[in-house]
Amino acid sequence: MREMLDQKLEQFLTLEKQLSDPEVQANSSMMATVARQHGSLAKLAKKYRRFKELLAELKELEEMANSKDNDEREMAEAEIVTLTEEREQLWTELLDMTIGGEDANRTRCVMEIRAGTGGDEAALFAGDLFNMYAKHCETKKWKIEVMESSANEVGGFKEITLAIEGEGVYRELQYESGGHRVQRVPETETKGRVHTSAATVAVLPEPEDVEVDIKPDDYRRDNYRASGPGGQKVNKTDSAVRLTHHETGIVVAIQDEKSQHKNLAKALRILKSRVYDFKQSEINKERADERKSLVGSGDRSQRIRTYNFPDNRVTDHRIGLTIYKLDQIIAGNVSYLTEGLIEHDRQTLRSSMTD
Repeated sequence: MREMLDQKLEQFLTLEKQLSDPEVQANSSMMATVARQHGSLAKLAKKYRRFKELLAELKELEEMANSKDNDEREMAEAEIVTLTEEREQLWTELLDMTIGGEDANRTRCVMEIRAGTGGDEAALFAGDLFNMYAKHCETKKWKIEVMESSANEVGGFKEITLAIEGEGVYRELQYESGGHRVQRVPETETKGRVHTSAATVAVLPEPEDVEVDIKPDDYRRDNYRASGPGGQKVNKTDSAVRLTHHETGIVVAIQDEKSQHKNLAKALRILKSRVYDFKQSEINKERADERKSLVGSGDRSQRIRTYNFPDNRVTDHRIGLTIYKLDQIIAGNVSYLTEGLIEHDRQTLRSSMTD
């Protein structure tokens, strides 16, 4: 953890210098990127910088506490008590801010929701999850943008991709990655039987441009005509864009916008997030093949959470958390779940630091 914090502080100080660099200031796009990245690191870096200052001050005070001068020794001992309390408080705050790893303080992420097993009911459930997260984002005052969507005929989604921006978005939403299972009576069920269907959610940190540099030579770009449900043509121009990343084989297709330029911009944002996640997974073996292990195949048996409508119950299987407030959670109060998951990780992290 200390090594990661040292790296973040060094990165913050580098960005601080870049903000006063005339070349950076002259380039509005670069300036905006540097300022955004600087801002996302500021809270963590400043706390850690103060923490390191306290360590140095306490070391000096401990030497003074061994002084033969009574006044100097008493002053040092009193100051040690005060600064030790501040150090412990800062350390607790730093622990909380690093829950979720080095990407915890990202202010932007990409969320992908896909219908799994269950046909139309699974697509409706994917739509319910989208509405749940959209309302949660509204409550949190996070900015949400639909990047790509594929609706089905009954009002749900085969898949939908969102870009979300705001304070603490990835730290909180990363826990939503995985298989989500729903148990309820579909509206089309005449005998009142409970059906089970599934959807998958993947939450990826969105990297800054300086972290993932993807050039046009790095991918194949195909333009084609967008189509609606049932193959109906949406427009007569080749506005849809498909990008295939040569190195990883990752494919991103966007057709939501009528403008080819806008579809390309959206596709590149999603591609960068997926490539970043892929490369991070290779670097950190603990996250190897993260998307596959977190999300699974969409089968009913691969799940992190179950939403049982007859019992008004939600169960998160990772930590054994059960809450009988499904109606409130599906209405957007996701914090009932995420706060429990964050607290579990907080306690786990604290325990590991004291072992």
